[in-house]
Amino acid sequence: MLSYFLRRLVLVIPTFIGITILIFALTRFVPGGPVERMLASIQAQQSMSMSPSMAGESNALSEDQLAELNAFYGLDKPVFEAYSEWLMKMLHLDFGLSTRYYEPVWDMIMDRLPVSMFYGGVTFFLSYFISIPLGYYKALKHGSGFDSGSSILIFVGYALPGYVVGVMLITLFSYQLEWFPMGGFVSDDFDDYESLWQQVKDILWHACLPLICYLIGDFATLTMTMKNNMMETLSADYIRTAIAKGLPFSTAVRRHALRNSLIPIASHFGNSLLFFMTGSFLIEVIFNIDGIGLLGYESIIERDYPVVMGIVAINAALLMLGNIISDACVAMIDPRVRFGA
Repeated sequence: MLSYFLRRLVLVIPTFIGITILIFALTRFVPGGPVERMLASIQAQQSMSMSPSMAGESNALSEDQLAELNAFYGLDKPVFEAYSEWLMKMLHLDFGLSTRYYEPVWDMIMDRLPVSMFYGGVTFFLSYFISIPLGYYKALKHGSGFDSGSSILIFVGYALPGYVVGVMLITLFSYQLEWFPMGGFVSDDFDDYESLWQQVKDILWHACLPLICYLIGDFATLTMTMKNNMMETLSADYIRTAIAKGLPFSTAVRRHALRNSLIPIASHFGNSLLFFMTGSFLIEVIFNIDGIGLLGYESIIERDYPVVMGIVAINAALLMLGNIISDACVAMIDPRVRFGA
């Protein structure tokens, strides 16, 4: 097993380079980069200040000025040379400067990381530690009124995208009933609260509606996956044989069926690391949550390529690390797995 994980760690390096170099090349060839956007902004300002008789005249910058702009944004070098420089700086956690805010990309990501980690951590905890027991109980009570009623609610929630639910929740509970705020992570007077409990209540008050949107998809998937795996395991021959030999049903379920039912869920366990980082940019946009998702969305819209590359690099590293953690979880749950054998 150790040799397997060592091979996986070695494969992380070429995979990471392949992902980042592809995105880096795309940022170079996609039109509408920082120089083009600056030129469009300058021309728009000049056209507003010009008289109608001069509106058709060209106001483009000179070749020397364009060369200076390309050099300033690092666009004057070939793709592989520029990528090599970016990769060497990235190894020292230097992702460059934002072309929109002219701030270090690493500092911008770190400023928004606690917000995304809060929503990712709470979503992770509630998704796994509620959906697994719920799926377990639904499998044991299959066909009952509780199973049928909860399945209807779960399927309705699964059919609705999180951002659609977000719009509905804001319209009903924030705009009409005014029970919750329209958005944001905290209130404007958050720093004026005298006690820690007031600040915690304010965060939870703002987080209630977004968390429902975060949970609705993963919660339904994990619950039904757990139920279906549990029912399939309970119908297996070795479970029926164990019960026929006198093993109590509850003991057979706890010792054998439950552990084997967790294997498919464990295979996706490590991928939740990615959710800690990115969240959902659509939900963050709807609720105006200043997290990594909203930062990535704004960076793509504004062609802020250093920020885009920083987020992509961290996401790629977390995704590959999550896959390794998933394999480790499967190995711990299923003793039949012997990696590298």
